[in-house]
Amino acid sequence: MSDFAWLDGYLRQKPGTVWDYKPEWGWDRYRIAQRLYAAICLPGPVYAREYAGHPLLTLKCDPLESELLRAACPDILPGFYTDKRTWISIRLDGGVERERILRLCDASYDLVFARLTRRARMEIMDGGT
Repeated sequence: MSDFAWLDGYLRQKPGTVWDYKPEWGWDRYRIAQRLYAAICLPGPVYAREYAGHPLLTLKCDPLESELLRAACPDILPGFYTDKRTWISIRLDGGVERERILRLCDASYDLVFARLTRRARMEIMDGGT
């Protein structure tokens, strides 16, 4: 997904982030303390029309905010291959502004970080992964 190097770089610089690639799924995954907070993928033609062929960024999201975002923007969808209440997928080839995407990345990271144990949060804040 070289078209989205700006996004990959932004996600990787977040404290404690570990990136990996899941070849079975074709997902670039971004995690903190083993918990996923973002994924980039390109679903093939066998998936639902709204997902198929679109590069997607999947993010953790507050359920109420998720509903509001999806109602306001056709390029923000229920999470691809995730819990559709608490995850959203953004079509990266759609009309969502880069600044908004980055803010949603921050919110996803913050949601996952807040649910970590105190010890895990302290390790990340002290520079560990």
